[in-house]
Amino acid sequence: MKKKGFPLKLYSMPSSGNSYKVRLLLALLSRACTVVDVEYGSLALEAAQRDGRLPFGKAPVLELSDGRLLPESNAILCWLGEGTRFWPTDAVERAEMLAWMFWEQNQHEGVIAVRAALACYPHRTADATPERMAALLEAGHRLLGIMEAHLARRDWLAGDAVSLADICLYAYTHSAGSRGGFDMARFPAVGAWLDRVAALPGHVTIDA
Repeated sequence: MKKKGFPLKLYSMPSSGNSYKVRLLLALLSRACTVVDVEYGSLALEAAQRDGRLPFGKAPVLELSDGRLLPESNAILCWLGEGTRFWPTDAVERAEMLAWMFWEQNQHEGVIAVRAALACYPHRTADATPERMAALLEAGHRLLGIMEAHLARRDWLAGDAVSLADICLYAYTHSAGSRGGFDMARFPAVGAWLDRVAALPGHVTIDA
């Protein structure tokens, strides 16, 4: 049973969008949480891996008050968000929200986040060949076009109100231009949606 305000611990990679989406939802919900930074190459990451705190070998992982470990960012979002205003009460809207969250991990992250990682992380630069970066740019613009077409007709991704889908997709989309080099001027509806998410009470930036 979830109890508001009970202790939580988040193993979070500060530069990761997957970790950021969890920190963002915690902030929007005003949920207290101890955050353990486990950035690439850090001693904290080595310790968390050695101590078995990262079941799938990566962050984020939410440690519950009873010691259970919940990995995978979107699973954490669902656990935190269930029963809040970010969880649609209508079954179809809830399924639509989950569809966008599945799409984010299956399609969006593997292009938008990967291109940003290749461009920004020194240990990934060897893989950032011109051919691969060009292919990711083309694929990313296509994926952003899917979001643009959808958001041109509505304010939020699922239903008529903000949901976990918006928090989920915001994490990597908001930095797609600055970190990934995507031409965000081509997607004004996506830009307006990013502004709406950023205006939510309690919003924090990735480097907060």
